[in-house]
Amino acid sequence: MSRRNTTRHATIAALFGATTALAVPQAMATAAPTHTEAPSGAVRTAEPLGRLVPLTDLVIERLQVSDDVAASKYGTDSPIEDPAREEQVLEQVRMQAVTTGVDPDAAVAFFRDQITASKVVQKGLFARWSAHPQEAPTTRPDLGLIRERLDRLTTALLQELKNTEELRDRPVACTVQLALAAGSGAVRERLDTLHRQGLKAATESVCRSSGTTARS
Repeated sequence: MSRRNTTRHATIAALFGATTALAVPQAMATAAPTHTEAPSGAVRTAEPLGRLVPLTDLVIERLQVSDDVAASKYGTDSPIEDPAREEQVLEQVRMQAVTTGVDPDAAVAFFRDQITASKVVQKGLFARWSAHPQEAPTTRPDLGLIRERLDRLTTALLQELKNTEELRDRPVACTVQLALAAGSGAVRERLDTLHRQGLKAATESVCRSSGTTARS
């Protein structure tokens, strides 16, 4: 077998193995808590994989903040969908991206995915708590403090978008590295199916498509 074929097969195998780390049986989709218990050995041996770990770890952290957002809204008149607030956030992202040196359109697309992912988690939690009231939160986090945390994460995420720009402009390499980082992160954080679905939605725009690649 030629060296080229060997490399190609190794890359495909790595991508397949990393991607399957994100897959969880559908039967676990609604019943599992946010951080499901995994075999202790698996948790201890899980390690960060891939060059996009700093970025995906921040994405996961932001996704987990969605739990607090949901808890702050559940049982109130505050809607999950807030288009005016979302557009305000995206406009702030656009301005901050220019300062950070990140393509504003790419930054907005990425953060639109973060908002979508947050809504996926919030809607899933609302449904879970309605079906199982005993699991509903008993305290209501301060939404103002949550937004301060989200603002800090926005700054950190934009910086990581800048730091990983060259890799993200290489679609194949980025796809492999993203699968490794997201898959290992989901295992380390013991994300349940709902949060893995959110993670998938949150990382849709991480890698540039071949049609929009700025660098070869």
